[in-house]
Amino acid sequence: MVEIAATTGLVPEGRTAPFGASMIVEPEALATGTQAVLAMLETALNENDAIDGIIVAAFGDPGLATLRTHPQVLARRICTCGIGEASFLEAGANGRRFAVATTTPALEASIASAVKASGMEAGFLGSFFTTGDPFAAVSDPAVLTDLLGEAVEAGVKAGAEAVIIGGGPLARAAIALSKRYSLPIIEPVPAAARLMAKRIATRT
Repeated sequence: MVEIAATTGLVPEGRTAPFGASMIVEPEALATGTQAVLAMLETALNENDAIDGIIVAAFGDPGLATLRTHPQVLARRICTCGIGEASFLEAGANGRRFAVATTTPALEASIASAVKASGMEAGFLGSFFTTGDPFAAVSDPAVLTDLLGEAVEAGVKAGAEAVIIGGGPLARAAIALSKRYSLPIIEPVPAAARLMAKRIATRT
């Protein structure tokens, strides 16, 4: 994901969660992800005095709201965003109707909540999911891309004018799918990098 973000012009430094699930597929893992993000935040703030921005690179944006209220983040004017938030803002820009295609049906309510937190719920048509086990799907890139393609098509049939591929581990599949469809396929990682670059430039 660091490599993908760097293609937008940022110079990111990646950090891996010190604990938690390898892929967040249900609410309990998302809650653990929040704690992992906050643990990484404390370490990063102590190690680096020159942080311009922090991107939460998990689609459910675990810990983002708490991170934003951290005293040092506020005092140092560190910009923040999540890859979920960024993709919702980009997909729903100018009133565009959008959907999410992803592998985690157990997170349907969490995704809807994150969309609402971003302020983009008016254009949100819902999430459309791949079939089968999420871990099995991501183990085969070709199969994953095809399964997500089916979810994209379901979103399009529902009226979506843009579809987000929802998940950091799905980044490569998102790139492949963006070449298959004429409508915008939103890739959360570069969307977050673009949003972060704007926020750093304007300090918002």
